[in-house]
Amino acid sequence: MSRIAYLREQIARAERLAKAILDRRTAEQLQAFAAECRAELSELTLKTAA
Repeated sequence: MSRIAYLREQIARAERLAKAILDRRTAEQLQAFAAECRAELSELTLKTAA
C-alpha cells in the first residue's frame, strides 16, 4: 500500500470514529490526527504532481 493510500484510509477511519465516539476529547484527538494526515497527504500529492 502506498503512503498516499494509507493516509487516505487513516483519514477516513479517524473521521468515522470521531463521529461515532461519545467522548469529546477522544473525538477531538481523532479529528486532529485526521488533519495531520490531510496535511501530509497534501504535501505528498504536491510533490508527486511536480
